[in-house]
Amino acid sequence: MAAEVPDPAPELGHQDGIDHTHRDIGGGRLRPAVFGAMDGLVSNFALISGIVGSDATPRTVVVTGLAGLAGGAFSMAAGEYTSVASQAELARAEVEVERRELCRSPEAEQRELAELYIARGLDEDLAVEVARQLSRDPELALEIHAREELGVDPHDLPSPWLAAGFSFAFFAVGALLPLLPYLLGAATLAPALILTALGLFGAGAVVSRVTARPWWFGGTRQLVLGAAAGGLTYLLGLLIGQQV
Repeated sequence: MAAEVPDPAPELGHQDGIDHTHRDIGGGRLRPAVFGAMDGLVSNFALISGIVGSDATPRTVVVTGLAGLAGGAFSMAAGEYTSVASQAELARAEVEVERRELCRSPEAEQRELAELYIARGLDEDLAVEVARQLSRDPELALEIHAREELGVDPHDLPSPWLAAGFSFAFFAVGALLPLLPYLLGAATLAPALILTALGLFGAGAVVSRVTARPWWFGGTRQLVLGAAAGGLTYLLGLLIGQQV
């Protein structure tokens, strides 16, 4: 009788009663994309609402909305570029400090790594051996020290150009939404209000993918916040329009 062949070991994370499937807590590219679009949507709708409240003509609304779209998108791109570039430059500078320390005092850096693993619960002998083996390759040692001490991957720093382009594109998409009805010939705020409300709810619902909240809560919350921003700006424009 042939011996029974045991079943293959179950894949990690799929054993009975165990589920290692998690949300993407970092948000990946979804988070900056949705928040960039939401920022453009809210800011340009508020701007358009204020202009409409001051009794501006549809042509003035279009010109103002386009100016708000362009100015906001360029501002977002410039700010994001500066922020990410500065962060990357600081990370590279600190990685170079770590590289010099590894060249100057490799034994001290190896002890530092061992102490870090001991603090995390490894037995002293095991921690020392792990640190010794990891320190044999200078580049690997640098990567590990950068991850453990600085919280960065020296080979995977964010691109400021990509961040700037992402912010520009998605802000512009969001800012275009409340302006679209006027570009198509609308003469009142109502179509822009409806389109903006749908966009706000949809964006808030999408954001719920990277939170623990249900989609309807995220959508409703963003709708309320956007409506408050637009309503207050409309009232401000109304008051200013009456005084000018």
